[in-house]
Amino acid sequence: MNEMTTPRAALIVGAGDATGGAIARRFAREGYRVVAVRRTADALAPLVERIRGEGGSAEGWGCDARREEEVIALVERIERDVAPLDVVVFNIGANVRFGITETTERVYRKVWEMAALAGFLVGREAARAMRPRGRGSIFFTGATASLRGSNGFCAFAGAKFALRALAQSMARELGPQGLHVAHLVIDGAIDTRFIADNFPERYALKGEDGILDPEAIADAYWTLHQQPRNAWTHELDLRPWIETW
Repeated sequence: MNEMTTPRAALIVGAGDATGGAIARRFAREGYRVVAVRRTADALAPLVERIRGEGGSAEGWGCDARREEEVIALVERIERDVAPLDVVVFNIGANVRFGITETTERVYRKVWEMAALAGFLVGREAARAMRPRGRGSIFFTGATASLRGSNGFCAFAGAKFALRALAQSMARELGPQGLHVAHLVIDGAIDTRFIADNFPERYALKGEDGILDPEAIADAYWTLHQQPRNAWTHELDLRPWIETW
C-alpha cells in the first residue's frame, strides 16, 4: 500500500460486492481513506474488514443518496472527520426490466431517483467540497442503457441517459476549475454471484475473458484519476471482447 504525505478521502457511493467494492479496495491500496456507502451500513462490514485486513483505511456508512439532507451530511462528515475529499465515485445501478405498459409510476420514479437524482446530489456536494481546492475527481458509473434504450428498459435508460448528461454538463463546467469529471460505460456481464446463479451460460465465458472482472474495472477508475489535466478522459467504455456493440 502506498503512503500519502497528506491524507485524502475517496467516497464510493454504491460500494457493492462487485464493482463498487473493488473500486474501494483499489483506492485504499493507494493510501486513500475510503468511505464506502450503501443504504444499509451493516452490508458494508465484510468490505471494511477486508480493506483494514489488507492494511488500508476504510469506513462503512449508511446513506440514502436520494435524500438531499443525508448526502449533505455525508460529505460534511467526511470533510470534518476523515480527510479532504479527493475522489468521489457514484456507482448506484438501479437496473430493472419492465415492459412499457407494466412500468408503474412508482417504478419509474424510484429508478430515476436512484440513478439520476442521487447522482446529481452526490455530484453537486462533491463539487462544493472540491472546487475551493481546485482539484479532485468525480466519476459516474453508466451502462449500456446510458447510450441506447433497449426493449423493456424505459425506466433504466431514462435514468442513465440523465446521469450521462449530468456528467457531461459537470465536466464542461468544472474542468476549467481543476475537477476531473468522467462517465464510464460498463457494457457487459460482470463477474458476480448474480451472473453465476442466473446466467450460467454467460458465466461460463469467464475462462475466455468473456465477462468483466471487477478488479480490472477498478483499475480503470484508478487510471482515470491519475491522468494529467492536459489529457483527461471524459467518457470511457469498458466491455469484454465478446460483447456486441
